[in-house]
Amino acid sequence: MSMDRKYWDMEAESLLNTPQMREIQLAKIKSLLTRLYDAKPYWKERMDKAGLRPDRIASLEDFSRAMPIMDKAERRQLILDCDGDVLKMVDRTIAVPLDKVVLMAATSGTTGDPTPYPFTTRDIQVYSDLFSRMLWRIGIRPGNRILHAFGLSMWMAGVPYVEFMQNIGACVLPVGAEAGSERMLRFIRQFKPDTLFGTPSLVEHLIEKTPEILGLPVERLGIKRILCAGEPGAGIPEVRKRIETAYGAKLFDHGGALGVSCDYAEYQGMHHLADDKYFIELVDPETLEPIPFENGAQGMMVTTSLDFEGMLWCRETFGDIWQVFTDPCPCGRSGWRYKIIGRVDDMLKVKGVMVYPAAIDGVITGFVPRVTGEFRIVLDTKPPRVVPPLKLKVEYGENIKENELETLSKEIEEKMHATLRITPKIIWVPPYSLERTSGKTKFIEKAYVD
Repeated sequence: MSMDRKYWDMEAESLLNTPQMREIQLAKIKSLLTRLYDAKPYWKERMDKAGLRPDRIASLEDFSRAMPIMDKAERRQLILDCDGDVLKMVDRTIAVPLDKVVLMAATSGTTGDPTPYPFTTRDIQVYSDLFSRMLWRIGIRPGNRILHAFGLSMWMAGVPYVEFMQNIGACVLPVGAEAGSERMLRFIRQFKPDTLFGTPSLVEHLIEKTPEILGLPVERLGIKRILCAGEPGAGIPEVRKRIETAYGAKLFDHGGALGVSCDYAEYQGMHHLADDKYFIELVDPETLEPIPFENGAQGMMVTTSLDFEGMLWCRETFGDIWQVFTDPCPCGRSGWRYKIIGRVDDMLKVKGVMVYPAAIDGVITGFVPRVTGEFRIVLDTKPPRVVPPLKLKVEYGENIKENELETLSKEIEEKMHATLRITPKIIWVPPYSLERTSGKTKFIEKAYVD
């Protein structure tokens, strides 16, 4: 196997975003529906209620029209229908008996109850191959060392990712976010990883903590590439510039079903690497009507897993808003691309304008070092509706004088109005007064009672 080949899986990745791949997807969807219809009463009942017969699905459009969408609310209702027994719900909805599950992970549960991620042995094998596709594209080869800095306890990006990453032959250092900054940095100095994997918040946090703990700038750690996931940041130009400049490393963005950004100078979104494993659709977040999958289209992502047994989604959405790009990427690599704009759960409406925390983050970060980059959205009422103006607590930079803050406020307000069509109220707070975390940053600060 050549170490210089373009893709990990030359056959599958060469077919991404092609008419031949759509034929493969249709065949796998028909097989999936037949398996579920024959083996799982829950899915048979769901299909019968929708008037869907697996043997009558003749196109991907037929599938999209006939199969209803499942969202997080319906998942939660399923648990209630199972008397709160999560394992019972899992057994009802996966494609195989529960005793075939060999690894169970979960979401962080930041917006409610954690969503279980059950893996069978086959699921682990499929995911490991997909991860090799991703790592190969960002330059990882056998012998590279990856410091894993996501939370290890039950997180999907924790222990499962540690296992998947080994498939390519890399050495994984499972330090985990639980170790804290000091222990993490000492492991980096001792074991000399060339790749750092963590949230953008953690990666930015280490820029501040490395001089304090090790007495040297973060660029001296020897990190050559950074893979970020779990929250917005790696796709925001201002955040990318800050991280890449500080570390002297290349930053890659990972998220969604299975995607990773390329090394093109200007961020192009994440290349979707798994058309043969996932069928992705876009729908209107309010009407759930399909949105044509074409260059520049934006909508709520709906996914159907094609080869999985436990990690099975059949027209399911987690509320992510995507923008897709089907035109060829200037980097020359295969796969349509996508940007994660935000989440339906995170959306705020200010005078009818839809705003996502990730977009606000991009504007604020553009003013570093006059600000630290940390901010919080202060909500006086329950979202998504916001009584204007939108209040933002923002940390001013260490070298900013008090008499400069009024001018800086006006600059931020003008920039935000020009890019997001909102004019916020800036509430200044001292540097490093807002809580940092090695996990996902919570941008919302509630000033109301639920």
